[in-house]
Amino acid sequence: MNRPAHHVMAIDQGTTSTRCLVFDQRARLVSVVQREHRQHFPRPGWVEHDATEIWRNVDRIVPQALREAGIDASQVAGLGIANQRETTVLWDRHTGVPVGRAVVWQDTRTEDLVRELSALPGAERVRERSGLPLATYFSAPKVRWLLDHTPGLRERAERGDVLFGTMESWLIWNLTGGADGGSHVTDVTNASRTLLMNLSTLDWDDDLLAFFGIPRAMLPEIQPSAREHGVTRRVVPGLRIAAALGDQQAALFGQTCFDAGEAKCTYGTGSFLLMNTGTEPVSSRHGLLTTVAFQLDAEPAHYALEGSIAVTGSLVQWFRDALGLIRTAPEIETLARTVDDNGGCYIVPAFAGLFAPHWRSEARGIVVGLTSYVTKGHLARAVLEATAWQTREVVEAMNADSGLTTKALKVDGGMTPDHLLMQLIADVLDVPVMRPMLAETVSVGAAYAAGLAVGLWPDLRGLRRNWHRAAQWLPQMPAARREAEYANWRHAVRLSIDWGNRATRG
Repeated sequence: MNRPAHHVMAIDQGTTSTRCLVFDQRARLVSVVQREHRQHFPRPGWVEHDATEIWRNVDRIVPQALREAGIDASQVAGLGIANQRETTVLWDRHTGVPVGRAVVWQDTRTEDLVRELSALPGAERVRERSGLPLATYFSAPKVRWLLDHTPGLRERAERGDVLFGTMESWLIWNLTGGADGGSHVTDVTNASRTLLMNLSTLDWDDDLLAFFGIPRAMLPEIQPSAREHGVTRRVVPGLRIAAALGDQQAALFGQTCFDAGEAKCTYGTGSFLLMNTGTEPVSSRHGLLTTVAFQLDAEPAHYALEGSIAVTGSLVQWFRDALGLIRTAPEIETLARTVDDNGGCYIVPAFAGLFAPHWRSEARGIVVGLTSYVTKGHLARAVLEATAWQTREVVEAMNADSGLTTKALKVDGGMTPDHLLMQLIADVLDVPVMRPMLAETVSVGAAYAAGLAVGLWPDLRGLRRNWHRAAQWLPQMPAARREAEYANWRHAVRLSIDWGNRATRG
C-alpha cells in the first residue's frame, strides 16, 4: 500500500548546474542531488548551454533524489521547477531536438540587433507593455537573432514546427512526453522576462510579437505559477508538475514575501533585489524592472520591482584573485574587521558599467580617497561597503517608485555568511536584515508553490510558519554618519560615470 504523499520535490535549473531537492511537509530538506553542465563560449560575448545535456542531467538526478530520500513517486504530492529565466531554447516539435545550443541570459550577441530595434517606430511600446527595457538580457532579441541567422528556421517556426521556451518550458515539455504530446507551457514570471508578454493582460502581445517579428505559433501557453502544468510521463512517471517560477521570483516566494512592500535580496556574484508591489504593476521611473512576482491559480497576479546589481560577490573575487590581498573569500570579513571604518576610501565596482538604478554602461570602476593612511583593511571594508551602498540605491529607487517603505530586507545567497557585510547593509538601510534557516530559497520557493497548488499546505499563512530566522542584524550606525557616508558614496558614483565619459571622449 502506498504511503501518504507528504513530500514535495523541486528542480532548480540554474546557470551552472541543475539540482533536484526533496522537502517534507515541514519544509525540511530531505535530499539534494546536483549535476553541473558545460558553459560554451564559442565567440566573444556568446554564452551557450546544451539543452539536451541539461535534460539528461534531470533524467539522472530526479530518480536519485527520490532514492536518497527513501521515497517513491507516490509519496510526492507535487513537483515545482525554478529556472534561469531569460535563457532561450528553440527545438523541433516532432523530434524534440534543439535547433542549436540554448542562448544564455548573459549572451550579448544581440547588441547590434537591439540597437537597430531601438531606433524603430514603436520601440517605446516595449517598456510600456512589457515593463522591461529593450536589452540583450531578455529573450525576444535572442529568438529574433536565431530566426534571422538559422536558414529555414523562420518558415518552420511559422508552421509551428519549431517551439520556443525558457528552461522550465523545455523541461516540462520533455517531462510530460516530449514529441509524444508534451505540454508546451510557461508561467507568468518567466513569460514576463521575454519582452513579449503584456503585463496587464498576462498574455502574449500581438504588437510586441509584430515588433520583434516572432511567430505566435512557436510560443508556449502562459499559465499561473502555482497550477498543475501536467503529469510526468518520463524520468519518473506520475509526478504532478504543480509550479514553475523564474529563479529570482522563486527566491522571493521562498522568503515568504507575499505582501506589498516585502523585499528580498540574493547576494551572489551579482545581486538581485525584488520587492513585492501587490496586484497592480508599478512602472519604474528610477531604473528598475517591472515584472510578475507570482500568480496562484485563479487569483490575481502579484507584481514586483526588480533591481540587479552587477558586481557584489565578484568584487570580493577580484580583491582575492587580481589583487591577492586575501587567500579565500571569507577572509575579507576578518581583514575588514581590523579597522573601524573605510579610512576615507570608497570603491565603485563599475567593471562593466553600473546596473540598477543608474544603467550607465559608460561608467568605470574607481577607487577614491586614497591616502598613505589607508591599509588593506580599509580597502577590504570599502569592498563590503560597496555592496551595502549599492543595495541602498536600489531600495531607495523601489521605495520612490512604489510609494511603499521597505521595513526589513530578507537576504540569501553566498555572501550572507559575512556578518560584517550584513551589519553594514542593516546600517545603511536603517532596517533589520534577516537571513532564514533554510538557505535554499530558490528551491524552497518552487517547492512552496507546488505544495500550495496541490493542497500540501493550506494557504500562505501556513507557508509563513515554515520560515524560520537564522540570524538578524539591526541598524546601529548613527543617522548623521549614515547620511554623510552615503553622500560620499554618491559623489564617488558621479566620479565613476564622469571618468567613463572622459575615457570615451579621449
